[in-house]
Order: sequence, then structure tokens, then C-alpha cells
Amino acid sequence: MLIAKGIHKSYGSLHVLKGVDLEISSSEIVSIVGSSGAGKSTLLHILGTLDQPDKGSLWMNDRDLSQLKGDRLADFRNESIGFIFQYHNLLPEFTALENIFIPGFIQGKNESQLKDRAGELAEILGITHRLGHKPSELSGGEQQRVAVARALINHPQVVFADEPSGNLDTTNARGLHELFFRLRDELKLAFVIVTHNEELAGMADRKVVMKDGMIVSS
Repeated sequence: MLIAKGIHKSYGSLHVLKGVDLEISSSEIVSIVGSSGAGKSTLLHILGTLDQPDKGSLWMNDRDLSQLKGDRLADFRNESIGFIFQYHNLLPEFTALENIFIPGFIQGKNESQLKDRAGELAEILGITHRLGHKPSELSGGEQQRVAVARALINHPQVVFADEPSGNLDTTNARGLHELFFRLRDELKLAFVIVTHNEELAGMADRKVVMKDGMIVSS
């Protein structure tokens, strides 16, 4: 589904990625691990089209993503890719439901369409009774589940997660990890997860180990 070939990325004189090759299959959960500075988050951002490689190619479902620019790239990202970060990044003035709707509104969907999808996701995520609450009224685990629902509202094919359980306690982290596998099975999603959590990394279908800007084990 997603193929990255020969990915290089530098910031000034710092060569962060040094020729990375990686393929992600449909409905596969892949964890990316390595020490700080190994290039994990940089690779994730490039795979998710949030950043561009200096050299190399990125294809998704036989589509050359390097040919997409500006609004076309933003539209593709909004339609095909979901993101979950370490901090939930929910907008504090909106309810959980309104936060979940935001990517759908950007795509031009109407509220009735989004309500059906949000209701389905909220039931899977166990947050149906919390949709009318604002982020400050939610627990850390609930906030992150709302962020997961927001990432899934537009039916993405792949979800990129950068330290998604980094701000959660052990119980909520384990619950979130188990949820990813349930979502993969029920919604046929692929997940690419950068993590320092060894339990989550070990649960993945495949663990990719990075060191000094290269993949050293997969």
C-alpha cells in the first residue's frame, strides 16, 4: 500500500535520514523504535506527507505522492491519512464531538454524515457518553480516544502515531494499545507507530529498528 524508497532528509548540515526503504501493507501495524535522534519522527512525518524528502520516492496505492503539491497534497492527506500525536491537540473551546468533526468539515462533509461516523467511532472507542464534554472535562485517556476518533473520521487508509501513549499512565496506555489492534481488525486500517514503549512495539505485526538515520532491523 505505502512504499518509501531511498528516503534522504537533511536539516542544514545534519543528515537525519540516510536512504530509508520501507513498505507498509494494508491492515498492518508497524512499530518504529530507536534511540532519540535516530530519525523516527522525521521518517513518520515524511511518510505522512507532513514533510518532504530531499531525495527518494513515496508511493501510496500506486500513486506517486511527489506529484502532489499544495491543495492537492492537503486534500489527499485529509482523505487518506490520519494522525495521532503524543499530545491530543484538541481545541479547548469545542466539545469532543465538535473536535472529531473538524477533519470532516475540512473535507466538505455535512454534519449529518459526520454524526453517523462519529457515533460509530465513539461506540468502538467507548466515549459515547463523553461527546458533549469539552477537553478540560475529559481524562487523559478520554482525550486521546477523542483524538483517535478525529484521526479516523474521514476513513483513512493508514494512521500515523507519534508516541501516542507517551502522556498516558500504564493502564490507559495499555488500553490505547489494545484499541489500535481492535481498530485494525474492525476497520481494516494500517498503523505506523513511533514509540519508546517496548510493550506496544512488541505487540506490532512488525518492529522496525532505526539507528543513525537508517533502518537496521525489520
